[in-house]
Amino acid sequence: MYQLDWNINFKNKDGDWRLGILAECEIEKSVKNLADFATIILPEADMNIVLKIQDFIKRSDEVRIKLGYDGKLETEFQGYVKEIITEDSSLKILCEDGLFLFRKGIKNKEFKPASVKQIAQYVVGQIDQSYKVVCTYDLPYDKFTIYQATGFDVLAKLQEETGADIYFDMQNKELHIHPAYTRKAGEVDYSMQHNIETSSLEYKSADDRKVEVTVESVGLDGKTISKTVGQTGGDKITKKVGRMSANAIKIIADTEYSNKMAPGYEGSFDAWLLPYVEPNFTVGIYDKDYPYKDGRYYAESVVTNFSENGGKRTITPGIKLSK
Repeated sequence: MYQLDWNINFKNKDGDWRLGILAECEIEKSVKNLADFATIILPEADMNIVLKIQDFIKRSDEVRIKLGYDGKLETEFQGYVKEIITEDSSLKILCEDGLFLFRKGIKNKEFKPASVKQIAQYVVGQIDQSYKVVCTYDLPYDKFTIYQATGFDVLAKLQEETGADIYFDMQNKELHIHPAYTRKAGEVDYSMQHNIETSSLEYKSADDRKVEVTVESVGLDGKTISKTVGQTGGDKITKKVGRMSANAIKIIADTEYSNKMAPGYEGSFDAWLLPYVEPNFTVGIYDKDYPYKDGRYYAESVVTNFSENGGKRTITPGIKLSK
C-alpha cells in the first residue's frame, strides 16, 4: 500500500519555509494556457489556533511543490505566490509559474517586420534576461506593435494569433514557443481496464468531423488577406491575426485545420499520481474491448489534485499521434 507524501517549500529574502500542514493542493498545467497554476489550500486554523501564514509567506515568494508516495517525490510545480485569500473557512495560496514575472509593463515598440522569436526575445529582454527563448515556430509578422502592454499581453497575443503552444520551463528557465502538439517530453501508457479510474472519453473519426477554418489579416496596404480551408456545413473557426504575409496565414490555417480533423478521443480521463505525466507527454490509451480506438495521443492538459483522500490526475488528450 502506497503512503501519500508531499513537500511544499517557500523561499524569500528571509529564508526557506517548509509547509507543515495541508488540506488540499491542485495543480493545473496545459499547453493551451500561458501559465501553470497551483492552488494550495490550508485550514484557517489548526487545533483552534488561527494560522498566520501571511507572517511568513507573501506575494512574489518562490514556491516549489513536490508530490508522490513513500518519499519518492516529483517536482510538480515551480513558480511564485500570486495571492493569499481567506475563503470558506480556509486559506488559499494562489500560485503561478514564470508568467507571474511577465505581468509587468514593457516599453512601447513597433516592429516592421519581425519574427515571433524576435518579439518574444524583446519581451524577455525587457523583463528577465536570464530566461532563454526556445522557438521552433518562427512565423514572420509584416508589422507588430507593442503599446501600453505587459509582457503577458504580448505573449497572449502571439499565442492567440499563431496558435502556438507557449509555456515556461521553470527548471531550465526557458520560454518555449512551438507549433501546436509538436513538443515531446516523456511517454506513458494507460489502459481502460487497469489504470484509468474514470473516463468521459468519446472517440470520433475524421468522418464525424466537419470543420471550416478561416484566418484573416490586414496587410500593410490596408487590404484584407484571407485563407479558408475545410468543409462548409460544420464548425466554423475564424481567427484574426496581426499583419502577416499570405504564406504565414496559410500555415496557420492549414495547421489549425489538420489539428481539428485528426481522428481520436475527445474528453478526459482520471488516473492516479503514478505514472507521472504532464502536458507535452505522449500518452498511450488502450482498450482491449475496442482495439480500433487504441492510439498514442498528445497530452494537452493535466490537472492534479492531492489531499488526504488521495492523489488524482485528470488528463485531457489532444490530437492522435500514432496507432
